[in-house]
Amino acid sequence: MTKTGISWFRFSSPATFYPLAGRLVPWFGTAAAVLALVGLYLGFFVAPTDYQQGESYRIIFIHVPAAWMAMFTYLVMAGWCAASLIWNTRMSAMMAQALAPTGAMFAFVSLWTGAFWGRPTWGTYWVWDARLTSTLILLFLYLGYIALRSAIDDPRRADRASALLALVGVINVPIIYFSVKWWNTLHQGASVSMTAAPKMAQTMLVTMLIMAFAAWFYTIAVALHRVRSIILEREAHTDWVRALVQRSPQ
Repeated sequence: MTKTGISWFRFSSPATFYPLAGRLVPWFGTAAAVLALVGLYLGFFVAPTDYQQGESYRIIFIHVPAAWMAMFTYLVMAGWCAASLIWNTRMSAMMAQALAPTGAMFAFVSLWTGAFWGRPTWGTYWVWDARLTSTLILLFLYLGYIALRSAIDDPRRADRASALLALVGVINVPIIYFSVKWWNTLHQGASVSMTAAPKMAQTMLVTMLIMAFAAWFYTIAVALHRVRSIILEREAHTDWVRALVQRSPQ
């Protein structure tokens, strides 16, 4: 590492990461809000009406990004869990803890919006479809992770136990993704594919990607904001947190 280079490993320290997270939250939060407003406007007022599903298809602009983020957030959370087990880093466990509630929220939103989309499309709010069932399991994995952490008083033991649960649950993510290919399912195939031409109008595709980035930036902003609270709670015994609390206005 040169003198002018950045030592990224120093951000594994809560004391160093805390102010960095504080500086990044407004940027990602603002970007998420702007992209969400643009995406919602395009999705509900600009995108054309679908020739098969009519206006009801517009829920796709919330449903699909939420489903993507539910799966992606779980993979990122599991990655932080793996890092905490391998390198025994406190920040890795804290980041996993910070991501779990947002991932659970997106899993719930994907199921909720999917139910409202399924009613006019399939004639029912819920079927025990392979993708729906595996997404429900994903929500239970998030809730199980959160519950397990809360049930163990010792933070270090909670880190290890919840990390193992998260890593075991990773197998469910490819099941969700490939479920429409592996089983006979009512759920439609992938809306966007890296190996095939888009199956929707360009305006629809652009709008969905904008909403996906909005969800991504929102997740980063909320996770960074939440991890700052976790740091203060778990590092309350340290001198730098005591000094920070003393300097903060009452």
